[in-house]
Amino acid sequence: MNDAEIESLYTVGHSSHTWDELAGLLRRHAIAAVVDVRSSPYSRYCPQFNREGLAAGLGAAHIEYVFMGDVLGARSDDPACCIDGRVSFAKMAESPCFSDGIERLRRKMRERRTAILCSEKDPLECHRAILICRHLRQFPVRIQHILEDGRLESHPEAESRLVRQRRIEPSLFDADPGGEGLIRRAYDAQAERIAYRSESETALAKDL
Repeated sequence: MNDAEIESLYTVGHSSHTWDELAGLLRRHAIAAVVDVRSSPYSRYCPQFNREGLAAGLGAAHIEYVFMGDVLGARSDDPACCIDGRVSFAKMAESPCFSDGIERLRRKMRERRTAILCSEKDPLECHRAILICRHLRQFPVRIQHILEDGRLESHPEAESRLVRQRRIEPSLFDADPGGEGLIRRAYDAQAERIAYRSESETALAKDL
């Protein structure tokens, strides 16, 4: 497969950046479209990134804004995507809504140099890497994460970091040469850690 057949995607977290800092990151990497994958595109602590203001600011910078938090967000209103009050990334990835969102995202990626945006500065702490990028691995997609300081981390590099962070050790079931078993277990462990829990489930967990 040649480079022309490989799709490209960037990811970025607005974190606690100022508007100028985020805009600078996007310009630095020539991003032409931002796909907002926040389920709730509003921030109490960083109101400059509320949906309407973000869309207006990006428009003024000649960057397209697309909201897909309803189909690619980390929270789901579908009971079939939850287990005991906790969102299941695995079930979300199997839902028709998510699949439709992935196809819409890939169409946008083919049209313009695209970055998906969420709030967390570290992609490994965010569903943009643990859910969306994990699912995109099955396609010919080159993923680059824009880090807080503007450096790029490739998705394979991020996966290696995830395995180290989660301290995943080889087992008898990880004989595959590419280490896919280790990566899969690391994804599953991180998904369990960061997946959204309902308020009632969170309160119960604190009581245990």
